[in-house]
Amino acid sequence: MTDIPPRVALFLRYFGGGGADLAMAYLARGFLDKGLNIDFLLSQPGGPHMWKIPSEARIIDLGGFGNFATLKGLTSYLKKEKPKALLSALHFNNEIAVVAKYWAGVSTKIVVCEQNTLSKRAHNETQFLKRITPFLAKMTYPWADSVVAVSQGVAQDLSNLTGLPLERFEVIYNPAVTTTLFEKSKEPLDHPWFAVGEPPVILGVGKLEAQKDFPTLIHAFAQVRKEQRARLIILGWGPDQNRESLEVLAKELGVHEDVSLAGYVNNPYAYMARSAVFALSSQWEGLPFVLVEAMALGIPVVSTDCKSGPAEVLDHGRYGSLVPVGNSHALGHAISKVLSERPDPVDKEWLAQFTLETITKQYLNVLIPE
Repeated sequence: MTDIPPRVALFLRYFGGGGADLAMAYLARGFLDKGLNIDFLLSQPGGPHMWKIPSEARIIDLGGFGNFATLKGLTSYLKKEKPKALLSALHFNNEIAVVAKYWAGVSTKIVVCEQNTLSKRAHNETQFLKRITPFLAKMTYPWADSVVAVSQGVAQDLSNLTGLPLERFEVIYNPAVTTTLFEKSKEPLDHPWFAVGEPPVILGVGKLEAQKDFPTLIHAFAQVRKEQRARLIILGWGPDQNRESLEVLAKELGVHEDVSLAGYVNNPYAYMARSAVFALSSQWEGLPFVLVEAMALGIPVVSTDCKSGPAEVLDHGRYGSLVPVGNSHALGHAISKVLSERPDPVDKEWLAQFTLETITKQYLNVLIPE
């Protein structure tokens, strides 16, 4: 009788377009290629991004999107299916996963993944329940079988918040370097700003929210425009009022004709591969997915030295400029320098730590160690 491959569950509740969601989809691909059976657990299946989940993965509808309904559905799934391991990401998925194991009374290994600098994230939330996520993590994470942090900075932040020793956390980067990245980057792009002879394009990517601090990027771009011709494209969706405020700012600074808030696009990598500079202006991060992707495509990058992730990704400035958070003058100067002095590509050996192959092996060592 042949051995049945282990079953591993990936739990997200809803599959959106963020970095954590994409990381889980890539991991599903990596696990499937290693011969595992994969269940993708969602409380609300559907949406425009579902195609990114590998077709060989089994989609499980937990039923109901609320926290209690999801807890009930996940508990029922664990009792019935008893997967070897379950990997969850984001809040309140992680807390629900830990509780569900004990409600179900199963031996499934529960691994929770912290994707962001939780203290910063919670401090900037307006909803009460989201503001107390550090407290909820402190209560539940000690009961998880393993806790993964996507950067050393995230692990340190979690240690400070929960009181757990630093060695309690496994640091595993997100799998940002994949064959999909390179394939998508080569797809045609019909955009007049990338035509031959047009000014260089500076690219920013992310949700139009406080964390990404796009006002600082627009101020920095206005400084660059005083010195040379250039354009700025920001890809990402967000509340209408945030978009409108950014448009007003660009107009006030006199650069609105050279700034495009292009919204969500299915293939940001086609834009990325054709840009002259990738700029990250975030106030905080976990591990900036897009920063690694730009580096892998050979695009020069500049970034704020925020907590946490950029310094780790850029080897503390070796592979891209790091500037103070919120300092538009320093960011603008760094962008101008890249436009005039294009740096060398990043060493392949450095990028290897962010590949899907590397990350898949690291997760398997945690989820189903030999």
